[in-house]
Amino acid sequence: MSNTYLGMPAFPQAAKQQLANAQLRHNLADATSTIRRKRADVVGELDDWAQLREAGAAIKTHTLSNLDTYLEQFEAAVTAAGGTVHWARDAEEANRIVVDLVRATGEREVVKVKSMATQEIELNDALRAAGIDAWETDLAELIVQLGHDAPSHILVPAIHRNRAEIRDIFRREMGEVGTPAPDDLTDDPARLAEAARRHLREKFLRAKVAVSGANFAVAETGTLVVVESEGNGRMCLTLPETLISVVGIEKLVPRWEDLEVFLQLLPRSSTGERMNPYTSTWTGVTPGDGPQSFHVVLLDNGRTNALADEVGRQALRCIRCSACLNVCPVYERTGGHAYGSVYPGPIGAVLTPQLRGTTSEVDKALPYASSLCGACYDVCPVAINIPDLLVHLRTRVVEQDRGWRSTPVDVLMSLASWVFGDAKRLAAAQRVASWSRKVIGRKGTIGRLPPPLSRWTDARDAPAPAEESFRTWWERNRGGGAR
Repeated sequence: MSNTYLGMPAFPQAAKQQLANAQLRHNLADATSTIRRKRADVVGELDDWAQLREAGAAIKTHTLSNLDTYLEQFEAAVTAAGGTVHWARDAEEANRIVVDLVRATGEREVVKVKSMATQEIELNDALRAAGIDAWETDLAELIVQLGHDAPSHILVPAIHRNRAEIRDIFRREMGEVGTPAPDDLTDDPARLAEAARRHLREKFLRAKVAVSGANFAVAETGTLVVVESEGNGRMCLTLPETLISVVGIEKLVPRWEDLEVFLQLLPRSSTGERMNPYTSTWTGVTPGDGPQSFHVVLLDNGRTNALADEVGRQALRCIRCSACLNVCPVYERTGGHAYGSVYPGPIGAVLTPQLRGTTSEVDKALPYASSLCGACYDVCPVAINIPDLLVHLRTRVVEQDRGWRSTPVDVLMSLASWVFGDAKRLAAAQRVASWSRKVIGRKGTIGRLPPPLSRWTDARDAPAPAEESFRTWWERNRGGGAR
């Protein structure tokens, strides 16, 4: 996988930096609470939501179990429809294929539909190095690109920006690369959207090459599917002469009918809508209608490694809805940049280490970027058990490099084992804990403790020990010895 964001510190350090940004926390809390509320409303309308969720998980599990068969079927269907399929083992190969395809057209710019796969392989950088300009057309991606920023959310990449910041970015940057923003631009959402529309219109009408991703790829028909809310995808998929779609191999579904399930699960889980405003499907080439040259780049880039892990492979069921991010208390407070990956939040904490491996400090830390509260599993529309995967990956990190565990933690765990192994020792420890409330918990919470315990208290508020343990209460009120 690409070395995306690997110049960043590991999650604990990056999160600490982000926690100091009060504006970021405000932006995230406001946006995620709104999306959560909308999702709950539209999910609650369906009596068969649980069955839909089970169906989505079953279809994805079946597809992954037979992925070789469905990939070959998809290639045959695309080829029969007039398209060309390319296979890319990693980011370098995928980027080389796309750059060569664009160069073959003689063009020096492309318009793009929002695609996490192209962000994963850092395609924009590869195109830039080849002298090709890549213009993002999704509104949030445009904000990120003009702001020389990085995406921080799967669905809303600019979720960390507020309207005033977006207005300033548009005023400062649009004129440098195209149609400028109006001089009197305000932070009114309608005015911001109009400025983006004017800026992008000239690029849509001029571009001869487009690059897209895909939400789903249908093996049976060779059809690709993109769902979006703004219409920019429709413009990219229909106006250019050449269309290049970069698609992760896990995006396949076997049959056209399977879309019935996912086109109900995805919009409700992502934008809190009953259906997406724009659902675009395309199959090969149609003479005289739409792009006349169509290419699909099927991307592996670590996915077969994840597929080989019987526990970890369920992460490949992900349909990129971002529901897990919107309920995660860790993400809401740190934002997406702290994860050091294009895939932030709970799903990123389990997907990225499988795609990139767990050799770097950034990727080793990701499975620990969670409180294991389980909210992510509860909302996942394809029932990925993210808490189980986090524990699984933590075990992998420890086993591959046992020296990564700190000696103080090992000592503490040994001490805990010794205490819990004897009833009298446990009773004594409980009495000491209750007494310690007078020292470390006078205000009802534990303050800062000395190292190594400071690694816990620096980032968490923990309740002080109870004044009286259950064991002591039982002895006092019921008589007899506690067991």
